[in-house]
Amino acid sequence: MTGHAPHSLRRRLAGFLVLAAVYLFVEFVIPKPAAVKPEGWRLTGIFLAAVGGSILQPVPAGALVLIAITLASIFGGLTIQQALAGYADPTVWLVMAAFFISRALIDTGLARRIALFFVRAFGGSSLGVAYALSLSDMALATIIPSNGARSGGVILPIVRSISELYGSSPGVSAALLGSFLMTAVYQGVCVSSAMFFTGQASNPLAAQMAGQMFGYKVTWASWFLAGLVPGLCSMAVVPWIVLKLNRPGILRTPAAAEFARSELLAMGPLKRNEKILACVFAAVCGLWVTSGWHGIDITVTALCGSLALIVTGVLDWEDVKGERAGWDVFIWYGGLLRLGKALSDTGVPTELAKGVGSVLSGAGWIALLAIALLLYFYAHYAFASITAHMLAMFPAFAALLVAKGAPMGLVVYAFACFVNLAAGLTNYGTTPAPMFFAQGYVPLRRWWSVGLAVSVANIAIWSTVGFAWWKFLGIW
Repeated sequence: MTGHAPHSLRRRLAGFLVLAAVYLFVEFVIPKPAAVKPEGWRLTGIFLAAVGGSILQPVPAGALVLIAITLASIFGGLTIQQALAGYADPTVWLVMAAFFISRALIDTGLARRIALFFVRAFGGSSLGVAYALSLSDMALATIIPSNGARSGGVILPIVRSISELYGSSPGVSAALLGSFLMTAVYQGVCVSSAMFFTGQASNPLAAQMAGQMFGYKVTWASWFLAGLVPGLCSMAVVPWIVLKLNRPGILRTPAAAEFARSELLAMGPLKRNEKILACVFAAVCGLWVTSGWHGIDITVTALCGSLALIVTGVLDWEDVKGERAGWDVFIWYGGLLRLGKALSDTGVPTELAKGVGSVLSGAGWIALLAIALLLYFYAHYAFASITAHMLAMFPAFAALLVAKGAPMGLVVYAFACFVNLAAGLTNYGTTPAPMFFAQGYVPLRRWWSVGLAVSVANIAIWSTVGFAWWKFLGIW
C-alpha cells in the first residue's frame, strides 16, 4: 500500500498542476472580452479548470467541485452563500429523491424482477434477449437517474448469467453469445439515457442550463414525449445493427427464457415491500407525466415518493444515509449547477458564441446546426464523462445557434440527447461503459467499430424521425 502512495500523490499533484495551468492560461493568455468583468473571467478559468478536472480526476468529482465553488467565492465574484446556492435547487433534490427510489428498486429485487419479466417474454433468441434487457433498462430509466446503477447493478449481472448459461465466457467462447449481448445491451443503455429526464444524472443539468440561458423550460413530461418516438426507433434498430456487426454463434436462446422463468419462480410472488414500491413507482411516474395538468412540482412528487418508502419501512434511514452514489452526485451536481448559472450570468457563453458566429458568419442556422451537432457528437472521443462533455460544449454551441436564429427547443433537445447517444462510441464514454467492457467479452477494436456504426444510425434516426417528431410536438 505504501508503495502506491507516492505514485498516487505524484499523479494527483500532476493533475492539479495541469488544472492550475488551465486557469492561468484563461486568466493571463486568452484576451478577456470587453463585456466581461474581471471576476467573471476568473470564474470562467475556474469553471474550465473544473471541467478539465472531471476528465483528469486528480481527486473525485465531488471533491473537485467543492474546491471549485470555494475558489469561486474567493476569486470569482460570488459570496459563499451564492456559491453554495446550488444545493438548495429543487432539481438537485429531484435527482437525490430519484436515487433513493432507485435504491429501493434494486434492494427489494423489484428492478431485477422487471428485467427477468422482459427476458421471459422476449428471450427466445439472442436478439430477443438484447431487446428484453434494453427494454428493461428503458423502463428503469424512467425513475433511476444513474445509468451505472441500473445497468451495472441490475442489467449487467443478467447479461453475464445468460451468456454463461450458454457456455459463453471471456476468451474463445465469448463470440458464442456474450460479445453480442455486451455490445448490444450497452448501446441500448445509451439510448435509454437519451430518452428520459432521469435517464442519466446530468440530464436535469442540461434542462436547468436551458432554463438559465434561454428561459426554455424542460420538464420530465416534455422530455418523455420528445424522447419517446426517436428513442423507440433507436431501440428497435440498434440491437439489429449490432447483430449484423457482431453476430453471435448462438441465435436461438430458449434456455434464457427458461432461466428467467425459473429465477422468477425462485423469487416467488411479490413481497410486501415490492408491492408498496410498485405502487409508489407507478404513482410517481404518473404524477410526473401529468404534472402539466395538476401543477404539482416533480421534485415534490419525488420527495413524497421517497418519504412514503421511508414511512412504510421499504427504505430505512440507514439506506438513505448509505446511498453513496446519490450523495456524491448531490455534491458535484449542485456545485456545477451553481457554477454553470454563474458563468451564464457573466455573459461569457454569449461572447464566445459571437466570436464563433463571426467566423461562420456566412452559414445559416440549418448548416451551422448540422456542423455543430457532428462536432459535438464525435468530440465525445475526448471525454470520459457525459457531464464534462456537456458542460464544455453545450453552452457555447447552444448560444451560437440561438443567436443565429435556430429554434430554442430544437437546439436544447438535440444537444441534450445527442451527448448521451455519443457515449456509445467508446469503452469509457459513460459510467456503464467500463463496467461492460471490463467483463472481457469484447475486443477493443470491435467495441469501437460497433460504436461508430451505431453512432451513424442514431444520428440518422434522431435527426430525421426525431426532428420531425419534435416539429409535430411544436418543440420547434
